[in-house]
Amino acid sequence: MMHSTQKSGRLIALVELAGFVGFALLSKKLVDPYLWKYAGPVTLITTLILLTIYMRIRGESWAGMGLVPLPGLRAKLMLIPQTLLTFVAFAAAVATVLFGAEALGLAFMSEVPDGVEERWGDIKGNLPLFLLWLGIGWVSAAFGEEMFFRGFIITRLESTFGGVKFASVIAVILAAAFFGYVHMYYQGMRGFVTTGAIGLAFGVMFLLFKRNLYPVILVHGIVDSIGFTARYMDWDV
Repeated sequence: MMHSTQKSGRLIALVELAGFVGFALLSKKLVDPYLWKYAGPVTLITTLILLTIYMRIRGESWAGMGLVPLPGLRAKLMLIPQTLLTFVAFAAAVATVLFGAEALGLAFMSEVPDGVEERWGDIKGNLPLFLLWLGIGWVSAAFGEEMFFRGFIITRLESTFGGVKFASVIAVILAAAFFGYVHMYYQGMRGFVTTGAIGLAFGVMFLLFKRNLYPVILVHGIVDSIGFTARYMDWDV
């Protein structure tokens, strides 16, 4: 009976994973021709809304996938060292990729893909557009991507591989690879490698902090905000 229940749980997790990931990819492909710059955020937020409705029907909530309650002052203050450690992990991942690419002579890692400039090049000196992308960065990237790629995908992959040795490790690696893949459409192979490494670091920290999404959300949002600000101010970084 227990074995049958576990098997059923793995099957449900796999179906959920395939269904919502499939919907996110397909809807983005359909929206791309009309809203290329905003297709990712629009379809991701739509996917998360549907996922939230689905979970409510099943009696679940995002608390079980990383948006954990933080009761008391101590729990909230713990976010400070956790966020700092997550930033260190982020910086280590990026540095490893950059130095590794240089050591291996990977020329594509030193070239900024055309898609990056095409998507964000108009931000320079444009305050309304800067504020728009800043909002998108926090809502869709910081919260949205972390909820979907870390909170949903990692936990569902863990359930899918339940009973398999190193299930959590497999889940983090696969989620990171997918995170890199969905950034390829405008960042190319450089984006796949870099964001894949960042996804790996964020996934590890997510598990290290007992499936708490807030530290990775904060680092993701802060890093993107710095990036948008640098483009708006035309800083040479």
